[in-house]
Amino acid sequence: MEFEKMYFDVEPSYIIDHHCCSLETALPFQNNHLSFQDYVSNDIVSTENFLEMETDIKDFDSIAKNCALDHENVVHKRLLPCQEIQETMDILAAEQSHLKDIQDELMEESSLTDLLLMGAEAIEAGNVRFASLVALRLKDILSDQENGDNPMDRLALYFTQGLLDKSLAAPELPEDPVSQQTNAITAFQMVQELSPYVKFAHFTANQAILEAAEGLQEIHVIDFDVMEGIQWPSLMVDLAAREDASLRITAIVGDKRSSCNIQQTGFRLQDFANSINLSFSFDQVLVTKEEDFEEIKVGHTLIANCMINQLHMPCRESSLVKTFFNGLRKLSPKILVLVQEELFSFSKAPSTSFAEFFCEALDHYTALSDSLRSGFCGGYKLALKIIEREFLRKRILDSVKHFPCGIMGNESNMLPDYPSMNGFRPIPMSSCNVTQAKHLISLFNGGYWVQNEHCKLTLCWKSRPLTTASIWVPTASSKTSLARSTYF
Repeated sequence: MEFEKMYFDVEPSYIIDHHCCSLETALPFQNNHLSFQDYVSNDIVSTENFLEMETDIKDFDSIAKNCALDHENVVHKRLLPCQEIQETMDILAAEQSHLKDIQDELMEESSLTDLLLMGAEAIEAGNVRFASLVALRLKDILSDQENGDNPMDRLALYFTQGLLDKSLAAPELPEDPVSQQTNAITAFQMVQELSPYVKFAHFTANQAILEAAEGLQEIHVIDFDVMEGIQWPSLMVDLAAREDASLRITAIVGDKRSSCNIQQTGFRLQDFANSINLSFSFDQVLVTKEEDFEEIKVGHTLIANCMINQLHMPCRESSLVKTFFNGLRKLSPKILVLVQEELFSFSKAPSTSFAEFFCEALDHYTALSDSLRSGFCGGYKLALKIIEREFLRKRILDSVKHFPCGIMGNESNMLPDYPSMNGFRPIPMSSCNVTQAKHLISLFNGGYWVQNEHCKLTLCWKSRPLTTASIWVPTASSKTSLARSTYF
């Protein structure tokens, strides 16, 4: 079978001199990363006032209808002259129009961030009509910004589209798969070279795997989301340096439509393994329920690798993530390496409201956009727009639309249905892994730093954590591994 070759960058980027472009940080939203509490305490007219006005308007509509009924009774009974009733109706209509004018004026005077939060709070309150009005007002303001030069306005436009899709329950529009894959690969390559985001995840996970497999020859990795397999060539090179080492990768498939692409990934990895004389095998398992894990024949040393909700990766429904973790408990791997975007961290409180999550997402993606811009100089504006459109836009639309808030009936289970880590406990990162991560981020423009605490290694941009890596091992009370009847 013929397939397209992919050339892997097998050398860690910190071995080669890194060239970083600089760019002055653009101004963020006018409110400069305000916290949720800052938004609530802002002395501008709050969203609650708008919601009250909206309720008043609805009350006037009701009053008007009642007056119309009274009007019929009055005419019938000839108790009041028709002119007096008409004057009353005119007064009510004038007051209703005046309230709407005030509402429009206040929306005009509010900043982009204020309007975005108004829409989020209106959705949380169940006032879909007002939320859609705010979103349409925002879209009108930002209609010509998608191709503009201000990245913060483009970011606001993506959040606006998310609010509009959620308030109107808009269906997802299919994209051209060929064009989508080409653009995504281009965007991924740029992110990989100009940001430590991808390398931090891959190098930290691979170092943890190498340390867990120290002195062992046969290694079996179960990969939750292998995609193009970019993570594995550097690990394969290190293993090839060991005498008689072998590697087996089992890719978890959640949708059989992606099976063909994953098979091509396996072919490319096999070719690369042959080129460095590494004993290698690759297989995939379709997983829709926990029992599917029984099909996995486990080797001597089992290691689980889970990259989830990363910027360059598609969103996976929490039902698949939960199935993966429940299946792992039965297999009892030596270690589980978990790398996850901080916004969707399993440690987040599941009781987070939609407005709180929206505000958190606004801060998170603003910081992420700011960090990406730091790696681009003026000539890379088009490249930055491609990254925003392929990764940030899709991330924002998915996270806003699918976060449950109790008023929509078509939301998938994405965030608050957290997988349980019962049966696993975290262990600290090694000093070697921490040192490697710090050296990696030192090769990029200032603003990046690494936080190491509570058994988590976190890549941060200024004051904001972006992505977190952690290592987990089965607890003494977890289930024992399945019978290992098949070996390499």
